[in-house]
Amino acid sequence: MSDTRLASIMGGSHPLAALSNPREAIRQFTPNWFAATMGTGILALALGQLPFIAQWPKALGEALWFFNIVLFCLFTLMYASRWVLFFDEAKQIFGHSTVSMFFGTIPMGLATIINGFLLYGLPRWGDGVVALAEVLWWIDVAMALACGVLIPYMMFTRQQHSIDQMTAVWLLPVVAAEVAAASGGLLAPHLADASAQFTMLITSYVLWAYSVPVALSILVILLLRMALHKLPHESMAASSWLSLGPIGTGALGMLVLGNDAPAIFAAHGMASIGGVAEGIGLIGGVLFWGLGLWWMVLALLITGRYFREGIPFNLGWWGFTFPLGVYAVTTLKLGSMLHLTFFSFFGVVLVLMLTVMWMIVAAKTLAGAYRGNLFVSPCIASLNKASKT
Repeated sequence: MSDTRLASIMGGSHPLAALSNPREAIRQFTPNWFAATMGTGILALALGQLPFIAQWPKALGEALWFFNIVLFCLFTLMYASRWVLFFDEAKQIFGHSTVSMFFGTIPMGLATIINGFLLYGLPRWGDGVVALAEVLWWIDVAMALACGVLIPYMMFTRQQHSIDQMTAVWLLPVVAAEVAAASGGLLAPHLADASAQFTMLITSYVLWAYSVPVALSILVILLLRMALHKLPHESMAASSWLSLGPIGTGALGMLVLGNDAPAIFAAHGMASIGGVAEGIGLIGGVLFWGLGLWWMVLALLITGRYFREGIPFNLGWWGFTFPLGVYAVTTLKLGSMLHLTFFSFFGVVLVLMLTVMWMIVAAKTLAGAYRGNLFVSPCIASLNKASKT
């Protein structure tokens, strides 16, 4: 394919044509981009857990996981550069009522990479990757804990919010902790030291409680907001899927932590507690899955309405991917634990839906990144507007 043909497909004569200069890509870079690492990462993990004998889905998932690592490192470098080069503008994010919520996408994107070390790194490189995954997990925990309380604190003290303008993006900083909890549940059994396993398990339970009840509280307010003020603006269409995220992740956390509990608690002389935790984890996971089914059907209906009316593309479209992906992984997990064909089959269907949506969103993101029109920082726009008045 010629360069001219490629440029015409991308919609610009040269890369970053929409920007005044390439440096603007860093100046306008926001945490919203890390949502792409969440969507790519969860697809990589889902492909590796399909109940197929064929190995090509897992090979494809591993390739996506490697790509996601590169993507995460690139985004980290760009966002760190923004803070170094444009500090005064970068710090405006703390006062922005929407963009600040996307700080939560950073630890959640990292969590998919950590989980990939267990799914793909262990077979390829052996137990040596566990130590790296453990270090990254504790870093992830620190970021998730900070996001989970500092962003709400900013909401209460610095930002302007109203019920009629509320969307499900309020969930993003809160949900990061339960994503870390599920990741800890996957990692804990691989640790060599029994004490380290126990510490990680208990920490993961704390992270789950740190996040899930708060997320459910936000969902209650969100239901009231939609009943009173109807659907958000079409630019926030993908936010209808974000509600599925904390429910799917909460269910997955219950399942994996409950699965860990018997052996880890027994090693510390609390075998009876481990058995109870296992039962609670399974039943709780099924109950959360049922709640997630309601939200998913609702999200499908809302999305259909938005698409009939037409919606503009933005980075928020990545919200179509991670919640669906984590719900798909939870469904596959239930299929393997309960040995029920329904869950396994439905999980495969959900992964297929996720794959199609990822391809659409990734293609649009690539085109927008090439043109440069996706590099937009609302924080700067608000700052410039304020300076003119």
